[in-house]
Amino acid sequence: MFMLRSLFGKVWNDPNQTEISQISGGSFYIVRPDSVKGSRECIFNNAMAAIRRVLAHEHQFQLVITRVFEEGEEQLLEEEEESDHERAFLIDESLQFRSSSFEGDPTFLWRDLDSPEDWFEFVASGTNEPTVAFFQTAMYKAMYERKFNKSSEETTDEDLQQFEYKAPPPRKPTRQSSGGSKPSTPAGSKIRPKSNVQTPISVPGEVVKVSTPAQLYVFNKQTGEYEQVVEGDVEAQIVAASGEYWLRVFQEGSALLAHAIRPNLIHRGLRSQKGLNWSYEEDTFGLLFPDEDTFSAFADIFATAIWEVTNGMDIDKLKDVDKEYILSSHRDVEMKDVDEDEDEVADVLAEEDGDDSEVEDLVAEASDEDDEDAKPAGTHNSHLTVGYKDGRAFVVRGNAIGVFSSADGRLKHQATTKKAETLKGKEFSPNKIMLHNQDASMVLMKPDDPHTLYRMDLERGAVVEEWKIHDDVQVREIAPNSKFAGTTGEQTIVGTSHNALFRIDPRVSGNKLVDSEFKQYATKNNFSSVATTASGKLAVGSEKGDLRLFDTIGKNAKTALPQMGDPIIGVDVTADGRWVVATCKTYLLLIDTLIGEGRYKGSLGFDRAFPAEAKPFPRRLQLKPEHMAYMGSQVNFSPARFNTSPNSNETSIVTSNGRFVIAWNFAKVKQGRLDAYEIKQYEDAVVQDAFRYDDDKNIIVALENNVLMVDKKALKKPTRTSLAPPRRSSGRGSGIVKAAY
Repeated sequence: MFMLRSLFGKVWNDPNQTEISQISGGSFYIVRPDSVKGSRECIFNNAMAAIRRVLAHEHQFQLVITRVFEEGEEQLLEEEEESDHERAFLIDESLQFRSSSFEGDPTFLWRDLDSPEDWFEFVASGTNEPTVAFFQTAMYKAMYERKFNKSSEETTDEDLQQFEYKAPPPRKPTRQSSGGSKPSTPAGSKIRPKSNVQTPISVPGEVVKVSTPAQLYVFNKQTGEYEQVVEGDVEAQIVAASGEYWLRVFQEGSALLAHAIRPNLIHRGLRSQKGLNWSYEEDTFGLLFPDEDTFSAFADIFATAIWEVTNGMDIDKLKDVDKEYILSSHRDVEMKDVDEDEDEVADVLAEEDGDDSEVEDLVAEASDEDDEDAKPAGTHNSHLTVGYKDGRAFVVRGNAIGVFSSADGRLKHQATTKKAETLKGKEFSPNKIMLHNQDASMVLMKPDDPHTLYRMDLERGAVVEEWKIHDDVQVREIAPNSKFAGTTGEQTIVGTSHNALFRIDPRVSGNKLVDSEFKQYATKNNFSSVATTASGKLAVGSEKGDLRLFDTIGKNAKTALPQMGDPIIGVDVTADGRWVVATCKTYLLLIDTLIGEGRYKGSLGFDRAFPAEAKPFPRRLQLKPEHMAYMGSQVNFSPARFNTSPNSNETSIVTSNGRFVIAWNFAKVKQGRLDAYEIKQYEDAVVQDAFRYDDDKNIIVALENNVLMVDKKALKKPTRTSLAPPRRSSGRGSGIVKAAY
């Protein structure tokens, strides 16, 4: 079987080759040997299996199972509330991957790490033996690269054979608590041994990174309080085993809790309380430690474990200063003395007393003359951008763009552009948009043509120019030349490719990329987002999670901050360049660019490099685990934005997650109140949101099927009431948009 290694060649070594191997036909099952409901359950009757490269993380791969639809079947399922047509598994030896057979067909089996007594199985129907062998060898090569964090190109057959599954010898029964009785669990808690205890108390080859006494709590959603699981101290451990980290809690030899530490695990350390809490699946847990030193040591190892499983490498390979930068983002910020004003205290009391009065949303309503037939079938709102004239907002829906105005304090649908199409008449749905030239134009990106930008004349509502950027440079992101350039006649804009930063000038003949302002890196940096200050300095984020600050285009970055490992999906910067907010999937990273020590003290990281010993301390803005318990969804933030004004400083940061609009009080965040956020929930998913231009009171919100403006006063303190599932409309007129786009 391993002789097939020679067939991989360019497929494996080409970093742009996303899928390494594929089996196009089969069925996907979950196998529950101990279930009383039956041992096999079909998840996808028709499916395909692929080994896919994780582009953001070198030497990591996923096993991806995708449902294959019959003709017309996918369209019938479009309106389902939940769409679960793909399953992805990080390839690691802990999956205990092996081959077998079922009714004469070859199969692959691997552990369900969330419920290790269960297995997933892919039955490769009608697949020939060489294809099966090639796929299995690719799995072993992926395991090798993740385990050793290096290329598998020079591996031998013996190197790969170590990943062939070998059944372990039977384990002796685990010793039970000497007390003879099961620890009591408070009412409402959800300590479920089958879902939360996933590993025996001892694992061969394990390394205990930390073991300390603590007290274990579980969050009770009914009471809104943390309740102690068992009386007295427990032993809390973080253990490295089989290429993974595990969090274990036990008392007198009985396991109370044990689960793998996953990437992006929602957690929060509270130095003032000497406590750490986190969410895992449906539960939220907390540990209280006896003193601050014990807490700090445990919290740092917890953060190290999350970083290492996210990045697939040992954090000790980094420079000490970079390691400290990463760990500092997980630490509780030292609180300054902040007095809550009386109005805020009154608001909290009103909320707790059940005062659920709300500020009415201002919803954009269609005129009676709107043509319902112009609305693209089966599409949803996908992008939002806010202009500076008349409080206008522009929302992409399919291949059309809706124009909304709030000049008179009410959000109204003004118009809908013609379908976006090339000069040759080929329709497309823009995947990126940017206002340009005093809101008279909009620059569009076409998903399948990354070498060209399209200028739409907003007065005519049609594309009037195509800008060919460069034959060999693909545009991934665009931004205005400076933060307020869109309010002027400035023609040039900023662009990035996966490894280059450049200026685009539509006035030059031929290709629009300006050769003299073009900075390209030799390595693939996976640039993913870009933003500019009022003076035109640039912040560039990447899929690797690093951040670069430039004073100008065409030169090296003045500051390069270490990668967190989580892809940056959006970046914004205050007008003066003092603060940068980078959006990752489960948290926002807020960075103060002011250099506080050394020769260049008082300068910004855009202008001078931070001294090695004085890197900034990033603040991690995230939702509290107990709030996530009520929200009942995974965290997936939309790109966060500061409110924008040329006349005053920024006061808020706004983002969204699922059905929730979330706004942080920027002043309180700067003082150390990282949980100073308020929330408003909607019945529909939020696509994007942003403050009106030069307005820190009103937020424009694009839902999947609606566009509205919400007064920031309508956002509430996160409580069980404000986070509970929304009540359905009372029928008094929801104002749902029927706009013709």
